[in-house]
Amino acid sequence: MSREMIVCKNLEKTFETSRGPVPVIDQVTLQVHENELLVLFGPGQCGKSTMINCMSGLEAATGGTVEVSGKQVEKPGPDRGVVYQRMALFPWLTVMGNVEYGPKVRGIPKKERRERAQHYIDLVGLKGFENSYPNQLSGGMQQRVGIARAYCNEPDVLFMDEPFGHLDAQTRYLMQEDLMKIWEKEKRTVVFVTNNIEEAIYLADRIVVMTNCPTRIKKEYVIDLPRPRNYVDKEFLRLRGEISAVVDKAL
Repeated sequence: MSREMIVCKNLEKTFETSRGPVPVIDQVTLQVHENELLVLFGPGQCGKSTMINCMSGLEAATGGTVEVSGKQVEKPGPDRGVVYQRMALFPWLTVMGNVEYGPKVRGIPKKERRERAQHYIDLVGLKGFENSYPNQLSGGMQQRVGIARAYCNEPDVLFMDEPFGHLDAQTRYLMQEDLMKIWEKEKRTVVFVTNNIEEAIYLADRIVVMTNCPTRIKKEYVIDLPRPRNYVDKEFLRLRGEISAVVDKAL
């Protein structure tokens, strides 16, 4: 078994509101292994996004601890990348400008960062679009830019918060296939959030099923299906039914 890249111990998160405290995460203990693609799966608004925000350092946990590569997470860092459903691409920058932005801010020389950015632009299938602006790209292409930008920072861990949720069904399937190709070529530890059961089974090494809010771990599944996976494979469909039933009970 590979080493543990992320370790959450008794993780808690409560938001203070005008109507009083609202608990969102309830005593979650979880380990994510190096180069594992782990999917957090559960009902909408159950706290999955808050989980990865705490794991990435974008939000402070109320209780418990999060460690990445053996170091306690207290704030965001370049070792952790995040890809959101709605990509916050800089509209005034080209594809190249967006992808190389992180290394540029960190002071990496132009030649080196351009070579690195070009590598990831090619990897996500956007060669020839280096000088295009976000408003000239489709939703799927914009999401590819976001993935390339995250990879270009060369993080140890990549958090993906329903990155394909706003895409049409056909584009979503294509993006899932593309993500698998990228992940297999450029291995990273990935924590992927979704409430789409087919997407979870198609992508995951392991699925962690979460309860409704305040969220806890209901059950875990190791997905030992060969890749690329087939949505109508008998075992795929069996897992779909079993996990769906567990989620229904988790509400």
